[in-house]
Amino acid sequence: MTISTRGDQTPAVLVLEDGRAFRGRAYGAVGETFGEAVFSTGMTGYQETLTDPSYHRQVVIMTAPHVGNTGVNDEDPESGRIWVSGYVVRDPARKPSNWRSQRSLDEELVKQGVVGISGIDTRALTRHLRERGAMRVGIFSGNAIPDEGTLLARVRQAPEMTGADLSAEVATKEAYVVPAIGTKKFTVAAIDLGIKGMTPHRMAERGVEVHVLPATATLEEVYAVNPDGVFFSNGPGDPSTADHPVALMRGVLERSTPLFGICFGNQILGRALGFGTYKLKYGHRGINQPVQDRTTGKVEVTAHNHGFAVDAPLDQVSDTEFGRAEVSHVCLNDQVVEGLQLLDRPAFSVQYHPEAAAGPHDAAYLFDRFTTLMEGQRA
Repeated sequence: MTISTRGDQTPAVLVLEDGRAFRGRAYGAVGETFGEAVFSTGMTGYQETLTDPSYHRQVVIMTAPHVGNTGVNDEDPESGRIWVSGYVVRDPARKPSNWRSQRSLDEELVKQGVVGISGIDTRALTRHLRERGAMRVGIFSGNAIPDEGTLLARVRQAPEMTGADLSAEVATKEAYVVPAIGTKKFTVAAIDLGIKGMTPHRMAERGVEVHVLPATATLEEVYAVNPDGVFFSNGPGDPSTADHPVALMRGVLERSTPLFGICFGNQILGRALGFGTYKLKYGHRGINQPVQDRTTGKVEVTAHNHGFAVDAPLDQVSDTEFGRAEVSHVCLNDQVVEGLQLLDRPAFSVQYHPEAAAGPHDAAYLFDRFTTLMEGQRA
């Protein structure tokens, strides 16, 4: 990625690896960037999207036409920086208007060196990705943009998301503690594979002291905090490369410690149980995905950010090394596995984001389900 100064009328071009190109104006930093082109269907919560570590090495296309209306503040980020590789919007706000706004989104993108493009037909781009699938992309801006053939060759040289091992790149390097709010009831070891800031906060609200550990943590380091439960977070990359987290989770399962995983953590549980994973055509991203909890029959509107899924049978109980397992949640749009649970050990996971940052709060009960597991194990 190369960066220079901003320019609101600076020309820019987006080039997909299949050769289709869109021309517009620079938005954010001026320069070039590469990543996997994905689209997000959320109409709000762009600040949480930008700072979600699961978006590492992805260029996010916003399907909502107006972006930046509420500006940027210092309270809503989900991590210490913007993680998206690039940002694509149709009609950016000329001036933010919100009592919490401290600066414009454009200014924040420039400050953090995030190359973007505006003024293109994001609807046409999204429809293209829905038909062809997520693919590599480059955004180039400046007054001396080479011809599209030259740019296409550079896009095709960029690394693919399949086979990418990224969780250690976004995870904390040092362990830290998020204290319980009010009376401490439990201690949880949270494996940071790209954790969002709201996730340990949701557990802290329920009296949980959360020890956030690096993705490289060993089983001995996990149990050194004397956990009542172990949590595996969301994160970027291909789960088929995550051999260390899988081995770590298998160690937790062997000890029958209550376990909860979300997003990448769901895929890790799938692998730990012997299921495969696969890349979705264009993934689930946004805050309006319908999921059914098969244990209750309830349908939830949920927040997603994943391009891979677990390959597990939907309509039968599977025998695994750790006992019987079943699919607990399923996406009603395409029947993708959205959750797993063990029937003989205290472990479950979901493919989406129950911390609701941004997103609806339909899935908040999952943190209560985790504390119930820990209560049962303690009893």
